[in-house]
Amino acid sequence: MSKTGSSVADLLARADAGDQDAWNALVDRYTNLLWSVARAHRLSDANAGDVVQTTWLRLVENLGRIQDPERLPGWLVTTTRRECLRILSRAGREVLGGTDDAALDVVDERAPGLDTRLLTQERDAALWRCFEALSERCQRLLRVLMAAEAPAYAEVSAALGMPIGSIGPTRMRCLDRLRQLTAGADFAFGPEIEGSAR
Repeated sequence: MSKTGSSVADLLARADAGDQDAWNALVDRYTNLLWSVARAHRLSDANAGDVVQTTWLRLVENLGRIQDPERLPGWLVTTTRRECLRILSRAGREVLGGTDDAALDVVDERAPGLDTRLLTQERDAALWRCFEALSERCQRLLRVLMAAEAPAYAEVSAALGMPIGSIGPTRMRCLDRLRQLTAGADFAFGPEIEGSAR
């Protein structure tokens, strides 16, 4: 059996014994899932990358302690969430230092106008309010599936404890509900948003 087709228990045991191929197979299998969780917390790319790396480091530290290998996706998701919250908490405590006066004189002519940015921010805030009105189950599912490279349904099933066959129909119900909420909200999507929602 190839490393990519191996069971999680087999890959963990081999990785714990120092098998680099098995470790690479674990990373290949679950990295998209970790990125989707980090992005759901709206971290910068750099912070999201740090979270993903730290999560893999935590797994290295605990390789021999994973008692139920088939629950590894859930363990990884929980660890990723904790790391995201740690970074967000630290960022909330940091106080910005002084500004560079010279930087204030620099104007980026290519930047969108202030009114465009404000309208975009208002639209995004309204969309997030609609999203947060969804059930917790819908929010969790859509956050995981919104990754740039969506994880496989088997990974989503393991991470969220959902039967694979219910992921697609549940996703459709959640998106339908989000459309209803946004239709009732007092804002309109631009063409780029409508196109991305299809």
